[in-house]
Amino acid sequence: MAAPAQPKKIVAPTVSQINAEFVTQLACKYWAPHIKKKSPFDIKVIEEIYEKEIVKSRFAIRKIMLLEFSQYLENYLWMNYSPEVSSKAYLMSICCMVNEKFRENVPAWETFKKKPDHFPFFFKCILKAALAETDGEFSLHEQTVLLLFLDHCFNSLEVDLIRSQVQQLISLPMWMGLQPARLELELKKTPKLRKFWNLIKKNDEKMDPEAREQAYQERRFLSQLIQKFISVLKSIPLSEPVTMDKVHYCERFIELMIDLEALLPTRRWFNTILDDSHLLVHCYLSSLVHREEDGHLFSQLLDMLKFYTGFEINDQTGNALTENEMTTIHYDRITSLQRAAFAHFPELYDFALSNVAEVDARDSLVKFFGPLCSNTLHQVASYLCLLPTLPKNEDTTFDKEFLLELLVSRHERRISQIQQLNQMPLYPTEKIIWDENIVPTEYYSGEGCLALPKLNLQFLTLHDYLLRNFNLFRLESTYEIRQDIEDSVSRMKPWQSEYGGVVFGGWARMAQPIVAFTVVEVAKPNIGENWPTRVRADVTINLNVRDHIKDEWEGLRKHDVCFLITVRPTKPYGTKFDRRRPFIEQVGLVYVRGCEIQGMLDDKGRVIEDGPEPRPNLRGESRTFRVFLDPNQYQQDMTNTIQNGAEDVYDTFNVIMRRKPKENNFKAVLETIRNLMNTDCVVPDWLHDIILGYGDPSSAHYSKMPNQIATLDFNDTFLSIEHLKASFPGHNVKVTVNDPALQIPPFRITFPVRSGKGKKRKDADGEEDDTEEAKTLIVEPHVIPNRGPYPYNQPKRNTIQFTHTQIEAIRAGMQPGLTMVVGPPGTGKTDVAVQIISNIYHNFPEQRTLIVTHSNQALNQLFEKIMALDIDERHLLRLGHGEEELETEKDFSRYGRVNYVLARRIELLEEVKRLQKSLGVPGDASYTCETAGYFFLYQVMSRWEEYMSRLKNTGSTCPDAAEVATLFPFQEYFANAPQPIFKGRSYEEDMEIAEGCFRHIKKIFTQLEEFRASELLRSGLDRSKYLLVKEAKIIAMTCTHAALKRHDLVKLGFKYDNILMEEAAQILEIETFIPLLLQNPQDGFSRLKRWIMIGDHHQLPPVIKNMAFQKYSNMEQSLFTRFVRVGVPTVDLDAQGRARASLCNLYNWRYKNLGNLPHVQLLPEFSTANAGLLYDFQLINVEDFQGVGESEPNPYFYQNLGEAEYVVALFMYMCLLGYPADKISILTTYNGQKHLIRDIINRRCGNNPLIGRPNKVTTVDRFQGQQNDYILLSLVRTRAVGHLRDVRRLVVAMSRARLGLYIFARVSLFQNCFELTPAFSQLTARPLHLHIIPTEPFPTSRKALPSLTLLLPLLSCDFVFFQWKTSPLYFFHLMKCPRDLGNPNNKQANSFINMLSKAVFHSSKTNKINLMCLFYGGGVNYFSLKTFLFACLFCF
Repeated sequence: MAAPAQPKKIVAPTVSQINAEFVTQLACKYWAPHIKKKSPFDIKVIEEIYEKEIVKSRFAIRKIMLLEFSQYLENYLWMNYSPEVSSKAYLMSICCMVNEKFRENVPAWETFKKKPDHFPFFFKCILKAALAETDGEFSLHEQTVLLLFLDHCFNSLEVDLIRSQVQQLISLPMWMGLQPARLELELKKTPKLRKFWNLIKKNDEKMDPEAREQAYQERRFLSQLIQKFISVLKSIPLSEPVTMDKVHYCERFIELMIDLEALLPTRRWFNTILDDSHLLVHCYLSSLVHREEDGHLFSQLLDMLKFYTGFEINDQTGNALTENEMTTIHYDRITSLQRAAFAHFPELYDFALSNVAEVDARDSLVKFFGPLCSNTLHQVASYLCLLPTLPKNEDTTFDKEFLLELLVSRHERRISQIQQLNQMPLYPTEKIIWDENIVPTEYYSGEGCLALPKLNLQFLTLHDYLLRNFNLFRLESTYEIRQDIEDSVSRMKPWQSEYGGVVFGGWARMAQPIVAFTVVEVAKPNIGENWPTRVRADVTINLNVRDHIKDEWEGLRKHDVCFLITVRPTKPYGTKFDRRRPFIEQVGLVYVRGCEIQGMLDDKGRVIEDGPEPRPNLRGESRTFRVFLDPNQYQQDMTNTIQNGAEDVYDTFNVIMRRKPKENNFKAVLETIRNLMNTDCVVPDWLHDIILGYGDPSSAHYSKMPNQIATLDFNDTFLSIEHLKASFPGHNVKVTVNDPALQIPPFRITFPVRSGKGKKRKDADGEEDDTEEAKTLIVEPHVIPNRGPYPYNQPKRNTIQFTHTQIEAIRAGMQPGLTMVVGPPGTGKTDVAVQIISNIYHNFPEQRTLIVTHSNQALNQLFEKIMALDIDERHLLRLGHGEEELETEKDFSRYGRVNYVLARRIELLEEVKRLQKSLGVPGDASYTCETAGYFFLYQVMSRWEEYMSRLKNTGSTCPDAAEVATLFPFQEYFANAPQPIFKGRSYEEDMEIAEGCFRHIKKIFTQLEEFRASELLRSGLDRSKYLLVKEAKIIAMTCTHAALKRHDLVKLGFKYDNILMEEAAQILEIETFIPLLLQNPQDGFSRLKRWIMIGDHHQLPPVIKNMAFQKYSNMEQSLFTRFVRVGVPTVDLDAQGRARASLCNLYNWRYKNLGNLPHVQLLPEFSTANAGLLYDFQLINVEDFQGVGESEPNPYFYQNLGEAEYVVALFMYMCLLGYPADKISILTTYNGQKHLIRDIINRRCGNNPLIGRPNKVTTVDRFQGQQNDYILLSLVRTRAVGHLRDVRRLVVAMSRARLGLYIFARVSLFQNCFELTPAFSQLTARPLHLHIIPTEPFPTSRKALPSLTLLLPLLSCDFVFFQWKTSPLYFFHLMKCPRDLGNPNNKQANSFINMLSKAVFHSSKTNKINLMCLFYGGGVNYFSLKTFLFACLFCF
């Protein structure tokens, strides 16, 4: 296999290079934001920049990057654009800047929205330029830039400004571009379209000639663009040299066509235009397809376009077509062709009279139509309205090859998409893994197009939605697999031996040479399939490795995925491997095939099953694994071997590679998606269109749901009636009781419900009811029934005073429909989620709620808070790994719950035994749950009913409270409760206590009745399944677990009514969708009632490792983010309680009205200054250290030694002042810097008990969702801004600190970045040198006030000075304990001396002298003479 070309990495310019550039000099003169006196606008500047900087460099990314970064578009191009100054250079410059913004993945249309007046004129100029002749004013390269710009426009339909212009190109009037006969045929198919068409013609007649001509040009734009493309395509020769500009133009054009076909709003009318142009036929017959290297990507794009042109959807209605409907369409086409042949072409009688199955194969069609002449073929096509009618006595102008392909490709039988999917191997092979067009390397720059699907706003059908996600998830997994293969195989160092074989000069932990490989079973195919049902093989390896690695290999479990690899190296023994050169060429890799472990074989050749029994000890080092091969791949390989004489792949494997279990779940997820595509995906009707991105985005909001609930019990949500009133501003609150003493929570609230779907109630005159009644809430306080006399019977209460927006989120979550909560940092997202769950649990006790999160950490945080509320423990269940991280002694896993039920059963039966004894009932009522049930029915209930009847029959009008206690039958049982049980104050109070006691007893027997199943089911597995399906009301799992276990959950009959998703903006689109389908539909409908999504799309998205999938395919877009983009209503939490108000200002500009909770201003920790530091946040400029800024020892492994040293120095300084080390976290934006900082900490202070280690040293991305009091942040980069330009990463970085944030960066680089301006303008307003107060210990009483008047000495430090100030030698004279060093009883002082003496003993002579000088300088004030002499002794 040919080694792929290694793409070049685009090197970003350094700050010094940027400053030296001609563009930068012009920017400083004309448009740089920090320049106050700018020169007036000059059109010649734009012309000069375009010609000298862009065209001359052939649109080099580096030049365009510089221009875009300098805010050329925002501050100069669009600000001064008007029809009067519009020119070619102007248009092209704007397009280049917009394309660059899309490449960098930053917002592109914000500038145009602010000044939209001239955009329609600008867009019309772009359309005109795109149709210009290639040898005219606009070159082909320039027109390729225009195509890319248009593609971005068509993919930005959510922007009103763009949509208003694009719609004119893709609406029904574009059918003017159809040939007349085809237009008439299409209007006949859909009669209502003729009415619209006639109306369009009437409106056109009313237009003035100039406007009509302009409209006609816009309607025919795409038709003319297609014809222009065909002419460019035909100009490419088969073998002669061709300019790459033509190839790139063709690739970009096909990409545009794919994107138009993949969106229903653009596809609806355009698909007919595309079909009428026969674009696919022209492309498949073109020379470019047959050029092996130049046309490879073009061919792949063409296959994607073919797939979408024939997609199984009704273009007009948007409804998905079933397999039967697609078959009907195919039969209609064939029969219409047969009728035409029978009526007009006698030479095709045999074809006309044959059955469809006999003639719809490609070979059959070629056989019948191949012998016909060109004119006859043209006549057949024109009869079918595919071509214009051929005039009499004239020959056709079309080639016979084109005419034949046109008829054959249109009428041949196509394999269904589901069938194609089912025949696709799930494991990637070497052909896919190293195909740069499908799985680009880490160097992908965003410059060219790729043969990849895109995730945008809308999808054609659920099948299309699943298929795109399936392909992208598969390819993202493939990228990770490629990294693992390259790492493992290169470590093994395969070389060619002297005899031509393979010898391994190294070793790898994750890979082993194969000793033997044998296929042991190929099972027969299922009926209707041509691939085997199962293929198994045995792989033998020799585990002559360390014990812990041997244990890892022997620990391979069932369903673990491994890869079988064939390498045939050509390099001689001892050749060094160079990671910069192509991998395949160096190691001689030939084949890669995936397999799934069934198990390891024992001495007798039997599979060792996983189970509670200990695994047998095998002798020797040889181990054999039984593996499942992919049946589809095996069938393809065997077919290739038999038909083409290729070698048998399965005889060649010589390496097996395993992967880390956490990264190896891709196959299970892919199987889940494929299974979903093979079943009828039943999502609720109220969600279907929103998921696809169509219809009214607010249709699933609770206010528009037909089943909206009027009265809701808010349980313990409100702390008081005042809290309730404040939570509904603008509403009139009416309380059903007037006595203030009775107006206490909990409250039931009755809301005014709108009748009909989303329509307000109307009065008799038909007017909308916006009266006071429509804004009136009826509040009913109610008392929770007494649950018993024991303290643990008292319900747990919420203590959080929710804000009015949090209350709206809770209310929306309790109602049916889709609820989306946007929670900025520190706004209590988790508290809102927990309260929603609690309220649903109490309002709808028969319903079950599924909780899904992105990470185990978030799930555990959520679960710990749920446990603190009034939710019965037996109804909680936690699925998946990670449960062990819960900070509780209780086990909420499936088997932990089984053990809980069994233990609880025994406890309850003991209570029954005690009750039986107290009542004096003979026998053994506590033997089983069943006997306990009979005891309750015949002994307990009878006594209670007798008790109640005796109280009623006393005959007194004023019942005596003493009788309640005297007659109570369970006095002895409750003797261990706090006494007295009955207060004797009133009959009603004591009666409520008596009923509470009975409720306590009744609950015991209710639980035992629920636990009866555990007596009947004997195995732990059956008991755990029962708990999952029947007992648990709140089930929690991660999105990954849901994707992996969907098949098992559906098979068990798992049911749920509500879904709550935390961290929804961090979950992949497909992993968000799968939890909707973890249950079988009921009578063809989904039972899902509520879907609550809580997240923050302004923070970081899901992690996608491959930049191409992240940027080009938009795979990092979560479903939550897409819903926000579509316009689904959200509840935006607007008050944070995490950080100081000043720190919140660094990121609150990104949110709607984000303010602060009162305690942020009131609590002492927020109002007190940070000890030893003048500011609560500061940006510290770090210049080159030892002549070096950022470095890159490995690709994308960025480090900055100066910043790392400075960060650690500040950390040491803070610890020496008294800050707790665990209250400080060090963050950075790159993994390389993280490792460097950890190394420096290990060397400087890691083992020093006086300082210690910070709470965490990690990346910003990893720290999302966490917080700490003090954050030290290193931004690393000095050449280019890098991925901090993604504002979402900036928001996360700025929002992790509660009390102090100190950022180390190259200020000159970051302050000019447009996207970062709102935060960096605040940061740069403060001094750029660190300001410290070294004599102020922690904690301090100094207030964090705007006034900076200080009595303490202040130091302004650069890095070199600060390094000395943070040494233990300097801090010796600042500490409190050295003041009494001469006192032998001062243990703290003596311990300090011991530590410091060790440090000084190993320090340089200069440091020792410095220490003595410090002692001397402060000795008069701080030390006795004895202490000073002692210090001098151990210094020297």
